[in-house]
Amino acid sequence: MPVSTSYSYYISIFMIQHLIKISLSLFIVGFVFGCGKHDGISESSDMLSSSAENTGQGGQNQPGVITAGEWNDLDNWAFWTELLEKDKFKGMPNYWSLFNNHRVSVQITTDGGQPVGDAVVQLKRSGTTIFTTRTNNKGKAELWVDLLQKSQDIDYTVLTLDINQGAKIISEVKPYHEGVNTISLVPPAPANNVDICLVVDATGSMGDELEYLKTELVDVLSRVQQANPNTAIMTSSVFYRDIGDEYVTRTSAFTTDHHTTIDFIKVQSAQGGGDFPEAVHTALEKSISALQWSAKARARILFLVLDAPPHHNTSVIESLRAQVKKAAELGIRIIPVTASGIDKNTEFLMRFFAMTTNGTYVFITDHSGVGNSHLEASVGDYQVEFLNDLMVRLINAYVE
Repeated sequence: MPVSTSYSYYISIFMIQHLIKISLSLFIVGFVFGCGKHDGISESSDMLSSSAENTGQGGQNQPGVITAGEWNDLDNWAFWTELLEKDKFKGMPNYWSLFNNHRVSVQITTDGGQPVGDAVVQLKRSGTTIFTTRTNNKGKAELWVDLLQKSQDIDYTVLTLDINQGAKIISEVKPYHEGVNTISLVPPAPANNVDICLVVDATGSMGDELEYLKTELVDVLSRVQQANPNTAIMTSSVFYRDIGDEYVTRTSAFTTDHHTTIDFIKVQSAQGGGDFPEAVHTALEKSISALQWSAKARARILFLVLDAPPHHNTSVIESLRAQVKKAAELGIRIIPVTASGIDKNTEFLMRFFAMTTNGTYVFITDHSGVGNSHLEASVGDYQVEFLNDLMVRLINAYVE
C-alpha cells in the first residue's frame, strides 16, 4: 500500500551576482509542507527550496541553482531487493538483461588495517574469470556472479577471488548475505591521480536544463581542482546526441588542464534527438573504451548526465552490458545524473549501472524550479542538495 510522504522545506535565501548588463538580486524563501503517494516508497527529505529565474537576455547563469538527491543502492541493499519484489519493478532486470542479485562484497586492507585502493579483484568460477573490478579508496569492491544471465542458485564452492593477479587467492567465497570477504594484502605504491569524465546528453530535450547544467559542471571541475591541489586530476568530457543528428558524439580527451575541458563544455548546446531514446550506448563506448583512462589511479569517475534512455534493441543492450562490465573492470565508477524527462525504465537502468560499477545514483529534483517536471525516484529518505555541492562531495569522498 502506498505510504504517505511529507517534505519539510527550510528557508533558504540566495543572492545572485549582477548579471551581464542586468542588475538582479534573487532571493527565495520556501517553507512548504506537502504529502503524496507514489510507488509505495517513503520519500521524505530535508528540502532546500529555490526558484531560479533568468531573463535569457544576455544573462549568465550562476552555480548552485539545480537541486538533486543521491541514493546508493549498495548501502541500502534490503531496500533494493524488496523494491525488485514489487510487481511494477520485478521485470526491470529482464528488460535490461542485467542481473545484480548475486552480490559478493570484498574489503581489502593492510595488516595494519589501512585500506588498499585500486587493487584488482577477479571473481572466478572453476578458474575462469566471470567478473573483475578494482577496490575504491576505502579498499572496498563489489562483484557480481552471473551479471549477464538470470541464475537462481549459485554454487559458491567453485568460486575464488584472485587479488592483483595472484598476489592472494581466496578459495572460500562468501555471498553478500553471509558477510564481507575481508582480505589483508601488502599494498603496492599508492596512486595520487584521479580521472573524471563528464558524459552529457546534448539532444533537444535537454534544452530546458543544459545551460544550467553546464554552469554547474564547470563549477564542479573548478572546485575539485581547488580542493585537491596535491592530486593530479585528469578531466575529459563527451557530449552525445543520436544517429542522424549533426553529430553522435563530441569528445574532449583526458587532460591535466581542466580549463580545456571547461572551455569544451561551455560551447556545447542542446539540439536534435527526435525520438525519445538517444545514443547512450555510443556515448559509453566512446567514454569507457575510447578514452585513455589511467592504468593506476586513486579514483576513476564517470558522471552520466541524461534525460532519456538508450534505444531498446538487442545490439544496443549488448553494447550497454559490455561497456558497464568493462567500466567495472577498469575501476570506473559510473554516477548517473538523471534530468527531467526520464521514465522508470531509465531510472532502473541507471541504478544498475551505478551498483555494477560500485557507483551511486543521482537524480535532479523539482525544488530549484529549473526545467520540466522531474520523475520521483523510487528511493527512501534522501537529502536534497545543490547539484554542484553534491557532485563535489561525491568526488571528494572517492578521492580522500
